[in-house]
Amino acid sequence: MAGHIQDRWFKTETDDNGKTVRTKSDRHGSGLRYRARYVGPDGTEKSKSFRDGQKRLAEKWLSRIEADMDANRYVDPKASQTTFRQYAEKWLNSHTADAATRSPVGVHLHRHAIPYLGPRPLGSFRPEHIREWLAELERAIPASSYRRVIFGTVSTVLSAAVEDGYLRQNPCKAQSVRIPAPNPGRIKPWTRERTFAVRSALPEPYRAMVDLGAGCGLRQGEIFGLPLDEVGFDTGWLHVGYQVKMAGGKQVFAPPKREKERDVPLPDQIAAALKVHIEEYPPVLVTLPWLRPDGPRVTKPLLFTGPAGDGAMWRTSFNQRLWKPALVEAGVIPKPKPGEDFLAAREHGMHALRHFYASVLLDAGESIKALSTYLGHTDPGFTLRVYTHLMPSSESRTRNAVDSMYQMTDTHSGQHPSR
Repeated sequence: MAGHIQDRWFKTETDDNGKTVRTKSDRHGSGLRYRARYVGPDGTEKSKSFRDGQKRLAEKWLSRIEADMDANRYVDPKASQTTFRQYAEKWLNSHTADAATRSPVGVHLHRHAIPYLGPRPLGSFRPEHIREWLAELERAIPASSYRRVIFGTVSTVLSAAVEDGYLRQNPCKAQSVRIPAPNPGRIKPWTRERTFAVRSALPEPYRAMVDLGAGCGLRQGEIFGLPLDEVGFDTGWLHVGYQVKMAGGKQVFAPPKREKERDVPLPDQIAAALKVHIEEYPPVLVTLPWLRPDGPRVTKPLLFTGPAGDGAMWRTSFNQRLWKPALVEAGVIPKPKPGEDFLAAREHGMHALRHFYASVLLDAGESIKALSTYLGHTDPGFTLRVYTHLMPSSESRTRNAVDSMYQMTDTHSGQHPSR
């Protein structure tokens, strides 16, 4: 057995005859009687106290410590008392990703995990606690795909806690814990009528945003960060090299998602809409740090700015004050009752414009590889998995090809088509 058990109610002394005898200590009858002690892997002594009558529990505790050490799954009892909040903050501060990436991860933890799991010591985590948290999360966030992302962040934190010796095993990986499913339904792209209804419902300074999303496939942050010098009116191409993101609670310029710069065709109608927008609302020079709040300052002539006209557009402000009211006016979501917030409708965010763009291109016969490039996806296979159901033209071509072949001969005469 690792260590030993001290009985603090008795002490061992030598009497006048040289015999060893047990006598009552000054603590006899008060306080916890047994103290189980051992030396941990770090060379320091650890201990845990037990009440009178619990010596066998103390022995079992030491035996379990010894077994854990032998199996290399030992967890320092003191470390296991570290709360999820304490460790998550420590993990976040040491996260090696750039500040723009850490920002949404921090939102996942501070807004959706720490309020529920924060006070719990890591050593006390059980699968049931994760199941209860997921139930609360489901009531707060309808979109299972977003819950899946948040769950992944929490699981990553707890896996790191296991590796760092704070936790024996990750409860998120228990068989009884059901990971939130990815978006269960197929993407249903907006119709042309809905897309233009939302465009018309936006205030005029922001209507061209819809053109860039629905006509060029840009993401929201890429639209916010689009500078005039990236629009090739003469070449017919639009370069996507910037976006506006949040990092540490501050706006920053950053490269597109996964640092995947790209060039997309600039259709004549979109170019014309942008020219009208630029004439009515000239670009504004906006200076933001690059990648992180303390990064080098970068100045760009942005096509879209906030209501004050002197800074980059804030995502939350745009979504709540401009985008969702436009969705209401266009009949996409219901008007909230007095005192209530707008309906949480993640599928009707500005990302819906990219889905519309994809549906238009696929319906026109564009290839998945080209669409993947224009959307800035790393893997064309991902594009295919997301949008394969929007390719009805392939089966139509099959039917037409076979029908045309059979129309070349008289099928009723029993003759086969010529080879």
